Amino acid sequence: MNEREEIASKPLRGFARLSPEQRAQIARRGGLAAHASGHAHEFDTREARLAGHKGGEAVSANRQHMAEIGRKGGKGRRKKIQEN
Repeated sequence: MNEREEIASKPLRGFARLSPEQRAQIARRGGLAAHASGHAHEFDTREARLAGHKGGEAVSANRQHMAEIGRKGGKGRRKKIQEN
């Protein structure tokens, strides 16, 4: 038996044993409790915009990643034009 089979044969424990509906119900309760106690945070439009801007800056700082994205977009566009 390889490692993958060994892991798959172990019985489920904790949250993995719950149905998706049960997990959603627990998550819902946690969210409600966080809001009730004042620990939850809701973004307003300004904060959301700033967070998006910060994430965009972090991604675009990686020049190699951005070049790769641009190449993929260019190849996809070229393929679409050739099909028509």
